[in-house]
Amino acid sequence: MSEQPVETILAPQPRPASGAELPNRRGEFRVLRTITTRWMDNDQYGHVNNVVYYSYFDTAVNGFLIEASGCDVRELPQIGIVAETSCRFLRELSFPDVVHAGLALEKLGNSSVVYRIGLFRNDEVEPAALGRFVHVYVDNASRRPVPVPGEVRKALEGL
Repeated sequence: MSEQPVETILAPQPRPASGAELPNRRGEFRVLRTITTRWMDNDQYGHVNNVVYYSYFDTAVNGFLIEASGCDVRELPQIGIVAETSCRFLRELSFPDVVHAGLALEKLGNSSVVYRIGLFRNDEVEPAALGRFVHVYVDNASRRPVPVPGEVRKALEGL
């Protein structure tokens, strides 16, 4: 696979309403979470399959929320439903690479959270992928939108 970024053929990511630039390089993310690749993550081409990147996003965000909030977010009366994800694939990842997922807050709304995620291979400073991950909070029973729970909102201060 070519090491050339494919971002030139993709639509640009939205910028935060404040006009601040979103993080791109490893040192620009305040939070990094380590994810170990698995043998099964590789596809027949010898690199991590594209769908696995979305699993890394989910693991990084929810692992952060559980750790930073001090509660199991799955047991709250309000739950985060993934409403949107996107990914720019820039460089290959492959087993046995160690992935470091950088997390940043793009936007915190009343009932939604937009995360910026950078996936970094081993100790590299340039991302292998940049992603966008949107949680919309809903009532666990009715599935109707509700405000972001206080425990989650407080945890997001770390981003």
